[in-house]
Amino acid sequence: MNVAPGKNAISTIPFDHARVDRLMEEAGIDVLLATSKHNTQYLLGGYKFIFFAAMDAIGHSRYLPVVVYEKGGPEHAAYIGNRMEGGEHQNNPFWTPTLHAACWGTLDAANLAVEHLTKIGKGNARIGIEPAFLPSDAYTLIRKALPDAKLIDATDMLERMRAIKTEAELEKLRVASELITDSMLATIAWAREGTTKAEIIEQLRREETNRGAHFEYCLLTLGASHNRAGSPQAWKKGEVMSIDSGGNYHGYIGDLCRMGILGEPDAELEDLLAEVETVQQAAFSKVRAGTLGGDMISYAEGVLKKSKVAPYTDFFAHGMGLITHEAPFLMTNHPVTYEGTYAEKPLEKNMVLSVETTMLHPTRGFIKLEDTVAVTDAGYVMFGDRGRGWNRGGVA
Repeated sequence: MNVAPGKNAISTIPFDHARVDRLMEEAGIDVLLATSKHNTQYLLGGYKFIFFAAMDAIGHSRYLPVVVYEKGGPEHAAYIGNRMEGGEHQNNPFWTPTLHAACWGTLDAANLAVEHLTKIGKGNARIGIEPAFLPSDAYTLIRKALPDAKLIDATDMLERMRAIKTEAELEKLRVASELITDSMLATIAWAREGTTKAEIIEQLRREETNRGAHFEYCLLTLGASHNRAGSPQAWKKGEVMSIDSGGNYHGYIGDLCRMGILGEPDAELEDLLAEVETVQQAAFSKVRAGTLGGDMISYAEGVLKKSKVAPYTDFFAHGMGLITHEAPFLMTNHPVTYEGTYAEKPLEKNMVLSVETTMLHPTRGFIKLEDTVAVTDAGYVMFGDRGRGWNRGGVA
């Protein structure tokens, strides 16, 4: 399917195109060639093709969605997708004035991108690409077909584009967090003595799916173990459970961690979780628009350093949204490999952060809280703000 340009593109653009134009100008980019699922989803207003949601591979190649967006020229925007996406367009038309629902692999998608860039007079422009999400065969074709073009890494520009969430995005992140929290608390209450890790993970998957979330993973520990992989290990009386789950709602991530106990927590466990909570609260106290991201990190780390549990406890915070680690990037290589480029920048309203404190206690096990907060002018709003103490197992 090849749909010709329409007349009402500007009025239907599902993102702040003036802000995107400004970010492109700052990055020296004339036209974007977005090829990652998360950035094409953002630029298409939340759309992701369900057929390739779980796996990209098909035949000898893979699915490669492409959004072409010209700075200051939304009337020249195009979406290049799979042939079956013509049906998606019939039901819910894409905003891009041009649609090529014609591809089955990377090379036909790249060829159509080159043709469109040439047609709109951008064959020798500064083209922003996503190196980590542009297959080598597609890159080689574009490079050979457009020898006079300058290919620029647009990764940072696109991350900055997604850093400030809209109200609609915040609502999806809130719902995702609420669904994940409800599912984890229900799973803890359901699990009993003798329930295995594999059974607990499967139950969580059901709980999230039944609530309308898309389950992605569960990192689970029982007892004194620090091993979060699935196994036949069974929950025993008096043991702790750490349940950390990631799932999404309409593509937006919920990522939280809560604690369970089979029985009643003793004084030591109450004290240990309180130490984790103290570090979390220290971080929250510095979250507000205008605060340097690095100041929030250093304050929480300072509180942790004074704690008796510091030798086996870690603090971490990161941005989240369509993916689990995105702008603002607050810490360098801790533990995910990227630069903390936002540490010296102020937090901004409607940024969303995951804040987590993890204790690997030598005898009592894995004790952790992970929370999601949205930055406001006055401070923050927490999503899924429940079950942050010891939750009893075997009570459902």
